[in-house]
This record gives sequence, structure tokens and C-alpha cells, in this order.
Amino acid sequence: MKIISANLNGIRSASRKGFFDWMAKEDADFVCVQELKAQAADMTPEFLAPTGYNGYFHYAAKKGYSGAGVYAKRKADHIVLGFGNEEFDNEGRYVQCDFGNLSVISVYCPSGSSSDERQQAKFRFMEVFLPHLMQLSACGREVVICGDWNIAHKEIDLKNWKSNQKNSGFLPEERAWLSRVFDECSLKDVYRQLHPDATGEAYTWWSNRGQAWAKNVGWRIDYQVATCAIAEKAKNASIYKEARFSDHAPLIIEYAA
Repeated sequence: MKIISANLNGIRSASRKGFFDWMAKEDADFVCVQELKAQAADMTPEFLAPTGYNGYFHYAAKKGYSGAGVYAKRKADHIVLGFGNEEFDNEGRYVQCDFGNLSVISVYCPSGSSSDERQQAKFRFMEVFLPHLMQLSACGREVVICGDWNIAHKEIDLKNWKSNQKNSGFLPEERAWLSRVFDECSLKDVYRQLHPDATGEAYTWWSNRGQAWAKNVGWRIDYQVATCAIAEKAKNASIYKEARFSDHAPLIIEYAA
């Protein structure tokens, strides 16, 4: 089973850059996408259901903002859009698709980098999302949560960690929260499980400022987080950087059947 997570930074932009052609070649079982920056009226037939896939989407109320989706080769038994919080469900941040005993989730956690107001919103999201993650962990299902979590967990997860300790995405409160996700919710950071010491090759996002991409001044903020049993089946994890569809790179993980 192959699962891909990719922040598209605009589904229309990513499509023009070849994302769907690449996705077809990858032939993954599930592709979780974030930051659609589109509403239902903007979605073409290719966006809604690429050949061989069923698409499930949660759009933001605000035009050109946020949005998440899951592409799956098989039809979902059950779909959940949003996680029950009005503020963040209006921002289109959560899609859960159930297939038998497996739940595949695409999540786009808020960024706080644009303003203190958005950082406070990010803290509110963290507060209400943690209990939901605990419920998922305890529900008895196998769960894989893919997405842009907008937090680099540890020092090895970004190039310039010393100078970013007071910046959104690497604040002590954010990092401690992500530790709680892994420790208290008994969820696993699958990439880090397979590559415990990876540094530069682990980055998934690069600022558009300066020469961050060229110099590989990146951050690892995209994760596949899974319940223990399915995490143990992970056998290969990689980050696709041969072509650029976005300011993020797709995270690809293969799991044993």
C-alpha cells in the first residue's frame, strides 16, 4: 500500500506544473492533498476524479483559501468532512475517509507565520485537535493522518533551528504539542521511524524567499502520522524532489499489505 501526502499550494497551480501526470505515474493507493485554494466551482473533472481515483474534499468557506482532499483508488465506505469544530471546519482543514478498518485522513494544520492573530488561531487549533487525535488513536481502527502540520518537531527537522526558535513552526509550545501527539496519543511519525537520523534529505518545505530551495534551507513539516500497528508495516519512505509542484515536496510512504 502506497500513500502520498502533498501540500499543493493551489491545486490549479500544481496541475499546471504537472502534479496529476506525476500522480498517475506514482500509482499510489491514496493521495492526500492540502491547501487546495479552490472551491467546488473551481474543480475540474480531472481535479475531482483523476483517472482511476475517487476524490473527497473539504473546501474552505473563504475563496482561494486552505482546503484538503483525499484521492483513493477505491470508494470510501464513510466520509467525514471536518472534525467537529466550527472555526476550523469553516477553513476546510480535515477529510477522513474510512475503508473497512482503515481510516486515511488529510489534514492541513494552520500556519501562524503571517500574524499574531493567526498564531493564536493555530494555538486554538492545537488545543481542540489534540482530543480528536486521542479519540482516533483509541477508536480501534488503523489510522494514517497525512498532512502539512506546520510544525518542525526537533532540531534535525529544519536547517536553521537556532535562529527559528522564536518563529512560528518551531516555537517551544508547538514542538511540545507535537510530542504530545506522538507520546500521549500513541501515534507514530512514520518517516522518522524509518529514517531516525535524516536531516537535509528529510525536508519537505522551502521558503520562496532568497535561495532556500537552491541551498536546501528547508523544514520538515509534512508528516504521515499513524497508529502503531500500521506504522510498523511501513517499509519505505521518500520525499520526491525531482520536479517541483509547490513550495512543498510530496512525502511517499509504502506499507506492507
